[in-house]
Amino acid sequence: MIAVDDGVPAPLGAHFDGRGVNFALFSENATAVDLCLFDPGERHETRTIRLPRRTDDVFHGYLRGVLPGQLYGYRVHGPWDPARGHRFNPAKLVLDPYAREIAGRIHWHDSLYAYRRGLQRPDQIDRRDSALHMPKGVVTAPEVPDLALQPVRRPLSETVIYEAHVKALTMTHPEVPEAERGTYAALAHPAIIEHLWKLGVTALELLPIQAFADDRFLVERGLVNFWGYSPLNYFAPDPRYLGASGITGLKAAIRELNAAGIETILDVVYNHTAEADHTGPTLSFRGIDNAAYYKLDPADPRREIDCTGCGNTFEAAHPRVMQLILDSLRHWVTAYGVAGFRFDLASSLGRAPHDFTPRAAFFQAVAQDPVLARVKLIAEPWDIGMGGYQLGGYPRGWSEWNDQFRDSVRGFWRGDPGQLPKLTQGLSGSREIFAPSRRSPLASINFAASHDGYTLADVVAYEEKHNAANGEDNRDGHGHNVSRNYGVEGPTEDPGIRALRARQTRNLLATIFLAQGVPMLLMGDERARTQGGNNNAYCQDNPTSWMDWARDPDPDLAAFVAALTRLRREQPALRRRDFLDGARIAPDAPLRDVHWLAPDGTEMDEADWGDAARRCLGMQIGNDIAHGERVLVLLNAGEAACDFALSPLIGGPWRPVFDTALPTGAVPPGHAPVRAGAHVAMPARSVLVLTGGNGTVAGFVPGTA
Repeated sequence: MIAVDDGVPAPLGAHFDGRGVNFALFSENATAVDLCLFDPGERHETRTIRLPRRTDDVFHGYLRGVLPGQLYGYRVHGPWDPARGHRFNPAKLVLDPYAREIAGRIHWHDSLYAYRRGLQRPDQIDRRDSALHMPKGVVTAPEVPDLALQPVRRPLSETVIYEAHVKALTMTHPEVPEAERGTYAALAHPAIIEHLWKLGVTALELLPIQAFADDRFLVERGLVNFWGYSPLNYFAPDPRYLGASGITGLKAAIRELNAAGIETILDVVYNHTAEADHTGPTLSFRGIDNAAYYKLDPADPRREIDCTGCGNTFEAAHPRVMQLILDSLRHWVTAYGVAGFRFDLASSLGRAPHDFTPRAAFFQAVAQDPVLARVKLIAEPWDIGMGGYQLGGYPRGWSEWNDQFRDSVRGFWRGDPGQLPKLTQGLSGSREIFAPSRRSPLASINFAASHDGYTLADVVAYEEKHNAANGEDNRDGHGHNVSRNYGVEGPTEDPGIRALRARQTRNLLATIFLAQGVPMLLMGDERARTQGGNNNAYCQDNPTSWMDWARDPDPDLAAFVAALTRLRREQPALRRRDFLDGARIAPDAPLRDVHWLAPDGTEMDEADWGDAARRCLGMQIGNDIAHGERVLVLLNAGEAACDFALSPLIGGPWRPVFDTALPTGAVPPGHAPVRAGAHVAMPARSVLVLTGGNGTVAGFVPGTA
């Protein structure tokens, strides 16, 4: 027997208290809300209850006798007035934005649209019931705190990020039980965790796992939204990866990763939703309150403002929408043990209401939140709206994907002219970008490849995108790849080209890990994973995107990455918390915090910096660090060998420890030190790292300033 009373307006969502469930839904412009209860397997609701009370724009009611597992949705009444931005249509079942779990998936049908599609007269309301084609919310039991799900909270200075996809990472691993492959539970398998641990990864950054939709145009092509950047709900894990273990499988995976010292970071998409533009479907937010949840064009409220390229922009500046985002973020931290977030197209969150500002209410709310102020916050610092590119423009406490680092590193090793200033800026932590906001080098997330674009193996094998499989006649994906194929587009059996590609892959990886900031590795780059030149594989749920655990074309590459992460752990000079600026470490000291060296051993001068053809340089750091070795990094991106003099300016002797000319990078122990004044033969396209040099320099002892 179900009894109904007023209930309470907070918290939002469906909450079971042991006797019944309180339902609460925000809508600023609705006139009434019907709660619809469904039994498993039933095509239509078995009971509809008008929520009896409205308090501060929250419709709420309490139902005694409703238990966890109950399926539900809402029908929201209000004006159908698209010209004013209102698109209420109670014929459309809408998903609770606060649902903690979702049952079912979208089955595309014209009834999912609030207006009649295909008519010449726009905005004619569609009265067909959409419930049959909609997923439903699931009432869940109260969350029980799990101390094992507390985030690891590793400092950014010790962080190595591995960007991966739940299914792509685990789908073909032979040691993962077949029934678990492609699920959250597979992330907890010892073989997966051991692989990450051996690489030296400290943070697993997962592409979106908040419930998302497969866009209709993709489904009609026989494709899916594999990456997940089409959010449907911000609290529920996407059902497609649940497997037999369900939500407990995800929690178990995060728990086991925590036990191995590996944090979990989620890629989250609060900039837009799956409902697209004004011609899109009514699935949740649009039917609950279109004018509150989306940025609408003031000149024509019928249309959304699109700063995202996905048809709509979530209105984070609205207090209730911001509450939803903050509640969602806290939920993933407290209920799942997530240690941080990477925010897709994050500039949209700082539009208050239209122009970006680092003082936006969202950023201020996160900074003062006792839960969120302690997690890692990473911005993709752009969207496609006016003034959306904001690299370096985020407030303290935030790190940012540094695409300028990516492009300069690719360009330098490709052989582009004039790359030296941008390369050294990136190597030293991108001070010019992040210092104005009073942040440190740790604000820079350094990468050469990410999910969006070529894999690292494809950066050195393709010069043109090969996206025909996406069904858009190769029009999708960007053309700015800063890549080189070295003579053959795609696979080749030419041993010289293969060796050169392997060397260039190692040079790119070494530059990421030797730069100041936080390194990020794309899933599979340690195994030379290729997508066949597809630089936009967002819809490829197949071997194009999956890690191929049976094929390893470069068996030494994983050991090479592990050697890099080990070198980084062992050398504090590579993990600075403040910027290198070339200043002397003491007034009377001959040493600077960084020496930029020409091949003759002298400090680079204005002529050297202005030489657009220069391909060989040195970076010597660690002179101001009391505990730890000094480090000398020599880089030669030229096509010819470079004779590099180790000038007495920086002292000596120096011990070679890492060399990209070696398959695994690690220089064998016992290698003879190189004295000051000696010359080092740098092979073409190589990086050499030397440590030591801790003797006196012109009477000065390094590390004592």
